[in-house]
Amino acid sequence: MVLISLTASHRELDLDALERLSTGSESVGRTVVGSCRPVQGAVVISTCNRFELYLDVDAPLDGDVVRHATRHVAALVAEASGVSTETAAASFAVRTGSDVAAHLFAVASGLDSMVVGEREIAGQVKRSLVVARDQDTTSKTLELLFQTASRTSKQVGHHTALGGTGRSLVALGLDLAGAVLRPYPAARAVIVGTGAYAGASVAALRARGCADVRVYSRSGRAAEFAASHDVVAVGADTESLVSALAEADLVVSCSGARGRGGAAPAPGAEASLEYVLDVAAVARARERAADRAGDEPESDALVILDLALHRDVDPQVADVEGVLLYDLSTLKANAPATEHAVVEHARRIVADAATRFEETRLGRAADAAVVALFDDAERTVAAEAADATARLAAELAPLGAEPSEDDLEKIARDARRRAHSALHHRIVEVRAAALAEARAAEAAVVAGAERSLRVTEPVD
Repeated sequence: MVLISLTASHRELDLDALERLSTGSESVGRTVVGSCRPVQGAVVISTCNRFELYLDVDAPLDGDVVRHATRHVAALVAEASGVSTETAAASFAVRTGSDVAAHLFAVASGLDSMVVGEREIAGQVKRSLVVARDQDTTSKTLELLFQTASRTSKQVGHHTALGGTGRSLVALGLDLAGAVLRPYPAARAVIVGTGAYAGASVAALRARGCADVRVYSRSGRAAEFAASHDVVAVGADTESLVSALAEADLVVSCSGARGRGGAAPAPGAEASLEYVLDVAAVARARERAADRAGDEPESDALVILDLALHRDVDPQVADVEGVLLYDLSTLKANAPATEHAVVEHARRIVADAATRFEETRLGRAADAAVVALFDDAERTVAAEAADATARLAAELAPLGAEPSEDDLEKIARDARRRAHSALHHRIVEVRAAALAEARAAEAAVVAGAERSLRVTEPVD
């Protein structure tokens, strides 16, 4: 088995390109496992700033199967997202072996996030494994990989200062909004969406003293979410949404609904119709807010945080008078720096965990080498004991005596002690060599796969 990851994030792509690439991501894992026989398992991480596929591939060491599987996956992503196969192939970074584990563990620990140290990603990584289980696309190796990633994230949170920083995209967005809003205890907020980010937004708003929180979901899940989070539900119709926006000071939009509709919109299509919050709805809301303000010089600004990768909010909303729109690009530009020593400590924890994971995963080859070493040692012990016994028997023969049972046990014990005294260093050397050989063989397989991603060729 070979572990391969195809990853694209805010570090490699601009957010527009990442948004296009991850369209239709919900079905990619199931499609890959169902249509590409060498792929034994797939887990997909799709968040507001990354799209990553982790594959467990059954491949011979000639690499042909891995090359085909990797190229095939790029084609499937292209088909689901509406981009060309060449664009999909060029967008991914390909990793294998210890690099797969090291990258995922860093991601789960918040070290690869826009806001370094944010803890929301840990839950997203865990949920991606749950989705893979539900879709029956995981494997034993991927289970071990992702469970170890979650444990590593907890270790980073427990043993470094990153665990106490409270960093997140939600917190960063609310901090930026708070600079222009009325004080949070007097502010009125509308949350668009009912997923994990919506729940995090409710908690973060309450921590800042905001008590007037409403939730909108065009899929009709607002009432259930409101009941479980003690907020007010907004009706699913557009009129109810406009009324809520007219009374709001802050909107946190995190539904990601535009990314769940399958293929990208056709060229020339009316893109604004795809947005959860379009210009018309926001403009009507601002007109009502102005009417309500009456003779006041101007109504308070409406701050909108768009935390969805597949934008919930039409970018042209920023042109509506009295609206401040902060999207992921804005948050990325304002992400705070993290102390170098703290990050390096976290990276050491991640590196150690990745090394242990690889030793466990590739341990079969090393274990076989160690067993062979023990077998050789036992043969050496037997040969030395036989020689020593023969010499002692020759010495005792003129006396008419033979080696006793105690003599034989002492000879065997001494021979075994001599053999095993030198065995420890040999075990360390052989195990390291076996692991290095396994890593090199796996890396050679995937090197061909990575090259094939950069070459245009038809997919069977």
